[in-house]
Amino acid sequence: MKTVGTFSFETAAEAQDAYESVGPAAQTVVREVAKAMEFEHEEYDERVTGDVVETARDALFASLLEVRVGSRKAYDEWVADYDGDVMMVGHENVDNVVWHAGPEGEAVAATFQNEEDAAIATLRRQAFGRLYRELV
Repeated sequence: MKTVGTFSFETAAEAQDAYESVGPAAQTVVREVAKAMEFEHEEYDERVTGDVVETARDALFASLLEVRVGSRKAYDEWVADYDGDVMMVGHENVDNVVWHAGPEGEAVAATFQNEEDAAIATLRRQAFGRLYRELV
């Protein structure tokens, strides 16, 4: 088993603080992307809305979530000790699992066979949507 990513939280307050902390980075990324796309001042003001920056913040936060990657056996051992609910997606006869435990006694997991990076990215989006969107 291995762990990738940065953010894991014991409490909802920790998650909220981390979400707030990525706000300035999200604004910078959006501004620099708009500059690279050669937006004029008026176009920038028209197209770069609060929703755009919030979407960037959501994506940045999700991309930093800590994810465990392991065999089905490693996952089964972890889940046996986990005191919470797990939402699993995927097929039960697949060899590998990625998972993330949120701060409120809920976790998400997904099976995968070969595409580890894709599984991690998908799981992070699911974790954000299912575990964090309402918290932050």
